[in-house]
Amino acid sequence: MSWFLGGIALLIIGYFTYGKFVERILAPDDRPTPCVANPDGVDYMPLPKWKNMMIQLLNIAGVGPVIGVILGIKFGKIALLIIPLGCVLMGAVHDFLGGMMSIRRNGANLPKIVDEFLGRGYAVAFSWVMVVLLLLVCTVFINVPANLIDRTWFPQQPVFWGAVAVIFCYYIVATLFPVDAIIGRFYPIFGALLIVGSVAIFIALVIAGFANPSILADCANFTNPEYGDFQSTNPLFPCLFVTIACGIISGFHATQSPIVARTIRSEREARLTFYGMMIAEGVIAMIWAAAALAIYNLAPENLKLAGPVVLGNIANHFLGSGLGGVTVAAIIVLAITSGDTALRSSRLSLAEMLNIDQVKIPKRVMTCVPLVLVILVLLWWSNQDAKSFNNLWNYFAWGNQIISATTLMCGAVWLMREGKRGASLIALLPGMFMTTVVATFIFWTPGTNGQPWGIVPGGLPLTTSVIIGGAIALIFAKFVRHRGKRV
Repeated sequence: MSWFLGGIALLIIGYFTYGKFVERILAPDDRPTPCVANPDGVDYMPLPKWKNMMIQLLNIAGVGPVIGVILGIKFGKIALLIIPLGCVLMGAVHDFLGGMMSIRRNGANLPKIVDEFLGRGYAVAFSWVMVVLLLLVCTVFINVPANLIDRTWFPQQPVFWGAVAVIFCYYIVATLFPVDAIIGRFYPIFGALLIVGSVAIFIALVIAGFANPSILADCANFTNPEYGDFQSTNPLFPCLFVTIACGIISGFHATQSPIVARTIRSEREARLTFYGMMIAEGVIAMIWAAAALAIYNLAPENLKLAGPVVLGNIANHFLGSGLGGVTVAAIIVLAITSGDTALRSSRLSLAEMLNIDQVKIPKRVMTCVPLVLVILVLLWWSNQDAKSFNNLWNYFAWGNQIISATTLMCGAVWLMREGKRGASLIALLPGMFMTTVVATFIFWTPGTNGQPWGIVPGGLPLTTSVIIGGAIALIFAKFVRHRGKRV
C-alpha cells in the first residue's frame, strides 16, 4: 500500500515542485495565443480553462494508462515507483514542451515544429511516421473499445462490428466539425464518467488493500512458467518504458497538444493544462497498475488472459457488475476520446503537410477520406486473428516512443536557441534516455515468443542492443547541440 499511495503522493508533489521549475524555464507570458490572434471558428477558438483541461486529459489518456499498466505491472511493484518518476521527469515535461512549442508557433502541428528544429530532411520522414502512427492509434482505439463492448456487455450476442461502425461514425463526425461542436460539447460528460470510474476503483482498492495488504505485494507468479514467466522474456529495460507508455511518457500526446494549443486563452494556463493533465494520467495509471497487481495476487489465472478481459475482471471484483460496468464504460470513453482526436490530428497534420486549407468542410472531407479508407483496411487486417492485432499493437508501441524522443529533442533545440543551454537538459536528458529505449527495443526482440517488435529478424542480444541504442542517443544529442546553435 505504501508503494501505491506514495507513488500518487510523488506525482502530486512533482506537479507543485518540478512542474513549477519547468514553468519558470518555459516562461509562459501574456502574449496573444493562437485562438486570440487568429480565430477561425473551426480549430482556432477560445475555450474555458476547465474545458481545455478536460479535452487534453481525455485526448491523451487512451487505453495505455489502463491496458498498458495491466501488462506493465507484471514487471513487479517497482513499476509503482517508475510510473511517478517517469511521469514527473519525462512525460509531463514532454507534454508541456509540446504544448508550449505549438502555442508559440500559432498552433503548429508536430511535423512543422520538427521541421523548424531538426531540419527538413528529418521532418519529411518523421511526418509520414507520425501520420502512420496516428492511423494505428485510430485503429487500436476503435478495436479495443469495440471489443470491450462486445465481451463485457454482449457476451452472448457478438456486436463487435456494430460497435466498430458506431465508434467510427463518431470519429468521422468529431474530426469534421468545429472543435467546440462535438469535442467541446460532449467531453465534459465523458470526463465525469472517467472521474467516477477512477475514483470508485481507487476507493475500493484502498479499502481492500488495508484489509489485506498482501494483495499489493509482488506476485510470485510473475516468474512462474505456468503463467508465462513474463519477467524472463521481457527485461525491465527497455520493455517497461514501451509497455507503460501512456503512464510514463507517450509521443502520441505531442500529436494531441496542438488541438488545445489552438483553443487555450492564455499561456499562463499551460502548466495546469499540459503538465498537470499528464500528472492526472499518471494517477490513473497508478490506480489501474495497483488494481491489476491485486487481481493477479487474488486470482493468478488472470495472468493468462488478455488485457481487456482482466480489466473487466478487476471492475467486477472490486465494484460489482453495476458500478463495475460504469467503470468499464469509463475505459471505453478513454479509448474513444483519444481515437477521435487522433483522427482529427492526422487530418490536420496531413493538411499541413500538403498545404490543404481546412476552413471549408469539402476540403476537410477530401483530406479525411483517404485516412478513413486506410483505417478500414487496418481494422479488417487486425481482426483476422490474435497475432494480427498483436502486430498492430507492438509496432504502435515502439513507433509511439520514436515520437516522444523526437519531441523532447525539439524542445532541447528550442531552449538552446532561446539561450537556455543549461536548462535544455530538462529535455535533452530524457530525450537521450528515450532514444536509447526505443533504439534498444527496435534492435532487440524477445525471440522466445517471436513477436515482431524490432527490425532485425530474430533480434540482437540485449546487451548489444543497449550499446547500439546508447550510441544512437549520443549521436542524436550531438546533432541536437549542432541544431541548437543555428538561428
